[in-house]
Amino acid sequence: MSLFKRSAVVGATVAGLTLALALPASAHVTVNPGTATAGGYSKVTFRVPNESDTASTTKVEVNLPADKPVASVSVRPVVGWDVVTTISKLATPLEAHGAKINEAVSKIVWTAKTDSAIKPHQFQEFDVSMGPLPASGEMVFKTLQFYSDGNTVRWIDEPTTDGSEPESPAPVLKLVAAGATDTAAAAPGPSAAAAPEAAPADDSSGSNAFGIAGLVAGVLALIVAMLAYARSGRRPETVAVPEKPADK
Repeated sequence: MSLFKRSAVVGATVAGLTLALALPASAHVTVNPGTATAGGYSKVTFRVPNESDTASTTKVEVNLPADKPVASVSVRPVVGWDVVTTISKLATPLEAHGAKINEAVSKIVWTAKTDSAIKPHQFQEFDVSMGPLPASGEMVFKTLQFYSDGNTVRWIDEPTTDGSEPESPAPVLKLVAAGATDTAAAAPGPSAAAAPEAAPADDSSGSNAFGIAGLVAGVLALIVAMLAYARSGRRPETVAVPEKPADK
């Protein structure tokens, strides 16, 4: 087998293994975006892909973390799906807008109507608006995915301490300080002020480019001249032949 063919086989094998390892990691239920401003309001989307090749997803249950309750939770209607929220009494009341909140949504369940289930190789998204979000940390939404064949996938594993992905990870929303996700967008002034200073750097780069190009051209011209000189030096010299004296 030629070296080229061997490289092609190895490349295809590596690509196939990479794809095979990547697919399971991207198939679990996720919350998007993965970060939100702590203490603020946010709309998050639970994305639910169907992993089965033969069954459809008929119900999705999202449990809000009991240790990080949210005072206000509202859901966006999804065509073909019924939604029910469960409200539970809080062990520690919340304060929102100057009022004490003793109850909060603890569970959201979406159930598909006829012909609206998530079929194989399809996904569905469920939007939820919530806030004020907790002041720090992260929210782990343990989720159950129910299939038409009776199987239930429990996406309930919390994040690991070593950074590796658990077998059945729960959707996680990380809470960040205000402005942490849009620092660049929040400071247009300095960027605009720095723009004029960037022009000389660009001109300098252009000058350097022209200088390098000129140097390369000079070196090439010198090489051509040397080759021409070498060729001229190898030409045979013309030898003067004395004229034969005329016969008397």
